[in-house]
Amino acid sequence: MKFTKMQGIGNDYVYVDCFKEQVKNPAETAVKLSDRHFGVGSDGLILIKPSKAADFEMEMYNADGSRGEMCGNGIRCVAKYVYDKGLTDKTEITVEAGGSVKYLELTLKEGKVSLVKVNMGKPELLPEKIPVLAEGRECVDMPLEVKGNTYQVTCVSMGNPHCVTFLEEDVRNLDLPVIGPDFENHPCFPKRVNTEFINVLDKKHLRMRVWERGSGETLACGTGACAAGVAAMLNGYTEDEVTVHLLGGDLKIQWDREENNVYMTGPAAIVFEGEIDV
Repeated sequence: MKFTKMQGIGNDYVYVDCFKEQVKNPAETAVKLSDRHFGVGSDGLILIKPSKAADFEMEMYNADGSRGEMCGNGIRCVAKYVYDKGLTDKTEITVEAGGSVKYLELTLKEGKVSLVKVNMGKPELLPEKIPVLAEGRECVDMPLEVKGNTYQVTCVSMGNPHCVTFLEEDVRNLDLPVIGPDFENHPCFPKRVNTEFINVLDKKHLRMRVWERGSGETLACGTGACAAGVAAMLNGYTEDEVTVHLLGGDLKIQWDREENNVYMTGPAAIVFEGEIDV
């Protein structure tokens, strides 16, 4: 099977062109390919497929083989793949992901995609649709007890569930492998959850580390950066456009409250290509 390893600010996936290739057991294949010692090494597997609802479909699997609904960094890489590989000549495309259609604008440099702006759609705040077991119409600044410690969290879905917590201590010093799984598997989150640990630097900048459901700590999470931006705006920490500093790089997040859409802008890159038996 031919594959392409790509990354969006360090959030790396193995991409397969399913216009040409067939992946019979994608969950099992995702586990095999994602292994950083015995496989290609990645945060998961993304299949690029035909779609009846959009120009392309993105089918995503986490490193543990579980199905993911949406990946912001992943979808930017899909845009770069389909343009740079000649599957489209359009600089405005649609991609189906997790049952919804996303709209993407491609910025070119020397004939190749360098930046992608994604309309990530409406942030979902209703607890039952995130999902999170909580009362009320929004989970904003809600206390959550995790292993004897109480965190103030704000929960948002960007097509997948996120729990955002703002901390005074420097998130760069957190022992995420210890505390991350306790958030991910907390009983308040029936489908598990992605967790963003945030420092507010000023009205326009956030620092973020992320523990992703099914993948552990990653260098970046696009939907997580969107959720963090929305959460910061809901809590009055920032303006409606912020730069989120992640371990792998920066993403620009804008929440247009009038139309209620979140926009994410960031880079995408090809790391290498190869062929592997699966």
